[in-house]
Amino acid sequence: MTLAAMLGFFLIGVVFFFFSLAIIGSIAALGSSQPVMPRTAVLSLDFSKFTVSEQTTEADPISQLQGNNTAVVGIWSAIQAIDAAAADPAIKYMFMRPDMASGGIAEIEELRSAIENFRNSGKAVVSYMETPTNAGYYLASASDKIFMSSHEGTMNMISGFSARLIFLKDILDKLGVNVQLIRHGKYKSAGEMYIRSEASPENLLQNQEMVDAIWDNWTSTIASAREISQSDFNALIDNLELNFSEDFLDNGLVDELLTKDQLRQKLSDLYDAGETKDVPMVSLADYAKLKVMPNFKAKNKIAIIYANGNIVDGNEPEQVAGDRFASIISKVRQDSTVKAVVFRVSSPGGSVFASEKIKSEIDLLRADKPVIASYGAYAASGGYWISSTCDYIFTNAGTLTGSIGVFSMVPDFSKTLKDIAHVNITNVTTNRHGDMYSGTRPLDKEETAYMQASVERIYDRFTSIVAEGRDLDKDFVDSIAQGRVWAGSDALELGLVDRIGTIKDAVIYAAASAGSSYGQDLSDWQIVEYPKPLTTMEKIMETFGGSSAKVFAGTPLEDVEEAFTGWKNTESGKVYARIPYEIEIR
Repeated sequence: MTLAAMLGFFLIGVVFFFFSLAIIGSIAALGSSQPVMPRTAVLSLDFSKFTVSEQTTEADPISQLQGNNTAVVGIWSAIQAIDAAAADPAIKYMFMRPDMASGGIAEIEELRSAIENFRNSGKAVVSYMETPTNAGYYLASASDKIFMSSHEGTMNMISGFSARLIFLKDILDKLGVNVQLIRHGKYKSAGEMYIRSEASPENLLQNQEMVDAIWDNWTSTIASAREISQSDFNALIDNLELNFSEDFLDNGLVDELLTKDQLRQKLSDLYDAGETKDVPMVSLADYAKLKVMPNFKAKNKIAIIYANGNIVDGNEPEQVAGDRFASIISKVRQDSTVKAVVFRVSSPGGSVFASEKIKSEIDLLRADKPVIASYGAYAASGGYWISSTCDYIFTNAGTLTGSIGVFSMVPDFSKTLKDIAHVNITNVTTNRHGDMYSGTRPLDKEETAYMQASVERIYDRFTSIVAEGRDLDKDFVDSIAQGRVWAGSDALELGLVDRIGTIKDAVIYAAASAGSSYGQDLSDWQIVEYPKPLTTMEKIMETFGGSSAKVFAGTPLEDVEEAFTGWKNTESGKVYARIPYEIEIR
């Protein structure tokens, strides 16, 4: 009987194992279908069905089962697909539904540039809006024609930019938590949320000037495209004059108000003079799958290395982990077929230790082949640390750049334990400062001075790196540093970057640096991307492995939790180069 029971358990285990594999295989198959290209079609950019990110990722089958079919298209793939569509006789024109557009500042700016290039090729771009948003209308303004729904109930979401700063001192005081912040830089506001009840004047100033600079660039672009004055456009928003669809039409922001049936007729007329009732559409995500392929015939390569996310220590797979990225950069350096590198940075910063590891490998790489930086949404603090010595730097006008400053935090929970939890702690240590990072007592004067010395030394190192890499006077760097965050357009004027441009501009420049004539197409090059995104199967296994849910999901504190995700007790006393927020444009 014992033998029979053991055999039964064994057989059940085997059956369950193969049954599990079958289920996982079926789920994985959801994201592996190959799209079909019609003989002729319209390129569709429907932002309710895709988002633009730094890198293309495979469809998440678990999300698909839950009804989320939103594709994630990398900005480089999106630009290549739009460029290919501009030259493809099978693509008649572009139709855009920009209402749900959201994402990083840089990705939106670069996508609009690609849409403009498509239009300049001679093919039409048509947009249709139901709920205009800041990002949606910015993209739509690149169109030949903007149509808007004539139905009642449309809602205008174009209201300008705002930055939400959250401060936790009052609630931390009630909980008895004392966060001891050691920093260099009067604008270095990371950690300020824990020690203040409102923004410092310096923090308020830099945030105001930052959003003003980005908004000025966007409204200037919109006003030029719609042939209205920038001041008039801002006045319409400030005076809440864009309430109904007719307001957009009367003020020249859209060209016509249409019902869905009228829109279908317009699209049909543009496609084949009304002969086709249902115009065939191919989505940007599907077109990218069909048309964006590596040029395996090309012997020489340009590598794009995406430093996208928080800079952390170790080998974490979905962040800019110091050891993992050092290994990736070293591998690229040793590949003799890679002739130039585009270092695509979209990072708010993080660990100084990890930043140093990555920068050291970038310096070794630069000694062997050209390294051109391309900035995404952020190249701030640690993100700027790892890239400021690149041979040439492209940024977007809205990229959050600089934040040259460092900080360290040590929380003290002694009052929380004694007054709130009624827990008494006795520390037993071998040395006088053995419990300084325990969080059970405040730092003394010697310990604070000790940590301040570390912060000052690292700040000096940071400003020296920037001065050397950008060929600037160190005192000047210090004057524009102090933890201050600049928009990319301001960073250009200060000499922190070399040029406003997209990732495509950076790739072309890298090709020129490696020997081809500037402006030449990239047909002679194979573009390889690092690190490789997780496969569908890896995503499934990661999902089954479990992940911690956000405590503050859906609340104003979600942004704080996202910005400082992964904070552990072991982080106390570490020195960080990071901005205190992450920005998404809607």
